[in-house]
Amino acid sequence: MKKSGILNRHLAGALAELGHGDGVLVCDAGMPIPDGPRVVDLAFRAGVPSFAEVLDGLLAELVIEGATAATEVRDANKETATLLAGHFPNLSLVPHERLKTLSASARLVVRTGEARPYANVLLRCGVFF
Repeated sequence: MKKSGILNRHLAGALAELGHGDGVLVCDAGMPIPDGPRVVDLAFRAGVPSFAEVLDGLLAELVIEGATAATEVRDANKETATLLAGHFPNLSLVPHERLKTLSASARLVVRTGEARPYANVLLRCGVFF
């Protein structure tokens, strides 16, 4: 058994399959899950695991070359907006409806237990070399 890193076998396996340019939607418990992408649902109860915990874990495992979130996060969820701005200085912002449309092209959806609005981000994988 792994003793560090991501222990969830479904998530670890899905991350290992990602390649350059693949999208990963990290979302709150209320985000509609699109048909098509592989889904790893980590939600245990409201707030567990948090969006921040899941995002930090994923960023420790992945190279990210871009990120997109909903414009509405700036007003409706300032804590998440600050978190995203800290991780992604060039964060792209689009209307929430557009983010939902873009999420259909994600290869992987990771659902957190977050129960605050607009705690969602679409990540674009990069390469480590």
